[in-house]
Amino acid sequence: MADPGPVLAAPVLAAPVLATVVDTPIGPLSLLVLGGQLIAGGFTTQPVVMHARLAPPLRALPLETAHPGDLPWLAKPVAAYFDGDLRALDGIPVCQPGPPPRQRLWAALRAVPPGTTVSYTRLAAQAGNPRAPRAAGAACAYNLIAPVVPCHRALRSDGSLGGYYYGLDRKTWLLRHEGARPR
Repeated sequence: MADPGPVLAAPVLAAPVLATVVDTPIGPLSLLVLGGQLIAGGFTTQPVVMHARLAPPLRALPLETAHPGDLPWLAKPVAAYFDGDLRALDGIPVCQPGPPPRQRLWAALRAVPPGTTVSYTRLAAQAGNPRAPRAAGAACAYNLIAPVVPCHRALRSDGSLGGYYYGLDRKTWLLRHEGARPR
């Protein structure tokens, strides 16, 4: 299993949430940061949409706009990923609240290498709960850090795409960009 990248403790809740939008080949990607950690990422032009989906303690913090150049530790790897460095997202520190089983599922997702996919059943097993493929699907649905926590790599057991919050066209694009062969 590959290194899932940094998963850090909850950030200090004293600073504002910084929001930036970066252009990607599949549309704008809003990124929200707190305390040097990515707390949300999603394909939308409006960071406020992502902010509204955060856990209540994070949602209570003010949202401030940042330029991508102000966050080079984040903007550079995101750009590199879309330019073809498929491992560039691996080192981005992330934090999203959730119960321990969901945290294990998100960590297991980060361990799925680019260019490969995992079934929800196998993802559940890799996270230590082989009888919980529905929980694996729910963890993907609750994931707010796309594509850094790569829920697009999770498929149904029959190899079909399943769902993706940002649309199956984007999920298919991400998988093809990484060299996977979605159905």
